[in-house]
Amino acid sequence: MDNRDTRPLHEQVAAAVRRAIAEGECRPGDRLPSARDLSEALDINVNTVLRGLRGLRDEGLLEFRRGRGVTVAESADQRSGLQIRVRELVTEAARLGYSRTDLIEMIRGMP
Repeated sequence: MDNRDTRPLHEQVAAAVRRAIAEGECRPGDRLPSARDLSEALDINVNTVLRGLRGLRDEGLLEFRRGRGVTVAESADQRSGLQIRVRELVTEAARLGYSRTDLIEMIRGMP
C-alpha cells in the first residue's frame, strides 16, 4: 500500500484489485488469493482486505463462493471499465465545481 495515498487502506485494496481487473491482470472467472494471503503480502489487517473485497462484491466485480473463494465476476470487464470512467467523470465534475447532484441532474436531462 502507498503511504502517500490519503485514502483509507480498504479503498486502496479495492482500487488495486479494480485496476488489475481493468488492465486484464485478473480476468472473469479468475480466483483471487485468499484474504489472509493478501493481508500478509500487503502487510495489513485481514479485516481491512475483506472490507475492500466486500466493496468490490457489492459493485458486482467479485463473487464470493463457499469452497471456491473469491473470483472475478463474469461481467467484471465491462463494469470495471465503466466504473473507472464514472469515477473520472465525478472527479472532473468536482474540479469544475459541479456536485454529484448536479451531475445526476445532467444525466437525467440527457435524451
